[in-house]
Order: sequence, then structure tokens, then C-alpha cells
Amino acid sequence: MSTTTLAPATSRVQQSRRTGTGAVLAVEVRKLTAQLRTRVTLLLALIAPAVVVVVLDGQQNPPKDTLYGRYIHQSGYAMPLLVLGFAAQWLFPLLTSIVAGDIFASEDQHGTWKTVLTRSVSRSAVFCGKTLAAAGFATLTLAVLAASTIVSSLVVVGTQPLEGLTGQLIPPHTALWLVVASWALMLAPLLGFTALAILLSVKTRNPAIGVAAPLVLGFCSQLVGSLGNVDLLRRVLLTTSFESWHGLLVQHRFYDLAVEGVLVSAAWTVVCLTAAYVSLRHRDITGG
Repeated sequence: MSTTTLAPATSRVQQSRRTGTGAVLAVEVRKLTAQLRTRVTLLLALIAPAVVVVVLDGQQNPPKDTLYGRYIHQSGYAMPLLVLGFAAQWLFPLLTSIVAGDIFASEDQHGTWKTVLTRSVSRSAVFCGKTLAAAGFATLTLAVLAASTIVSSLVVVGTQPLEGLTGQLIPPHTALWLVVASWALMLAPLLGFTALAILLSVKTRNPAIGVAAPLVLGFCSQLVGSLGNVDLLRRVLLTTSFESWHGLLVQHRFYDLAVEGVLVSAAWTVVCLTAAYVSLRHRDITGG
């Protein structure tokens, strides 16, 4: 067969695969849009930060035992960093697993795999479409939460200079992009937890486990990370990447933590998604 014959055929195959993934993604987005829990989650991500900021700003005794808790009345840039530290403990794993932990297991729960796979899409297209939908929801939720927290903090508290982790005073315009960069660094570990929730969703076929297990594993990782003499293990934990923004807030900024956090998160994402894809490819779904 000539090269000129193969080229159009290859092009048709590639176009078909793109169409398949795009079609699955469109269906998953419509399903997520119609679900009450996803709309409630996004609504809470938009409204809850403003309520938290108002409540904390009205407290006479700020949470001084937390990072940036003592500065929440001094600068509007301190409040987003306080919320960021709190959200990293349990909120981020929960937010992403609400969709990712259920997106594959729900097909098992409702017995719809045969219906899905008898349509003109491959398992690869189904996997890619569902994964992109879960990752898109996690990214959108993080963006809404970050924007709502930062804007409400600046409106309620103000745009005063921010005190850094080493006591240096950071001017407002620099503090703004440092706060935005700190929140942006959360995307990598958040996608890592998304991939972990997808793996659990595929392997366990149980939506409850897919949603709850990443939260529990996150707690366990933080507990292990708080132990002494486990520095090497702590560095490869996914939850450690949530602390990568600390290097941005010191007098002499360093980016090693940020780079390491992105690399560790990328490794978790690749390993979890590969294991989930292989498991889905080899699963016998003829029974329903």
C-alpha cells in the first residue's frame, strides 16, 4: 500500500479518535452540569470564602497558631494564605474527589458500561473524555475558590503590605502576584489527587470509596509527613506539594519546593492514570 493511501487513512483514524474523546467529554460535561452536587460545589466555592473572610475579620482573637493567622487583620493578602493552608489539609482532596471518585464507578453502580461501550467510542476515548472532564472540574473549582477568596479578602480587609515568612515587608503589587502564584501552585497536587481518585474509582468500582478514600489517604499522608526522620518519604508524598508555596514568601525566594512539588505531583498523576487506564482496558465488562 502506498504512502499516499496510508496518509488519508491515518488522518481519518486520528480524526475519529479525536471525535470520540470529544464526544465523551461533551457528554460528561453535560452530565456534570445537570448534577446538583457539582453545581452546589461550585456555588459553595464562590460564596463560602466571602463568608469565612467576613467571620474571621470580625473575630477579636485571630487564629495565631496557624500560618498567617496573626496577620489577617493587618493585610488582605494574609487571609488568602490562611485559607490556602487550611484548604490544603482536607478541602482540596475532597473537592476533586467529588467528581473524579465517582466518574467511572457510577457506570458500575448503574450497570451502564455495556451501553456506553456499544456506542462508536473506544475504551481509550471513554477514559480520556472522563479524565478530562474530572480534571476540568477540579481546575474550575480551584479557580473559583481562589478568585473568590482573594477578591473578598482584599475588599473586606484591604490592600495593605504583607509581612513575609521571614519578617520582610512585601509591597501590595508584589504580594498580589505572590498570592496568586501560591494558589496556582495548588493545581499540580490537586490534579494528582484527581488522578488518585480516578484510579480508586476504576479499581474499586465503588463511588463511596472513590470519593472518601482520597480524603482519608490525604489525612494519613499528612500524619506520616509530620513524623520525624522520614524526610525522603515526606518529599514524595502528594500532600507535601501543597506546601510548595512557602518558598515564595521568604526574603530570598527559592523555587526548589515549587519545582519539586510539580514534579512529584506529575509523577503521581502519570502513575495513577496509567494504572487506571490499564485496569479499564483489561476489565471484562460484558456482564454489564
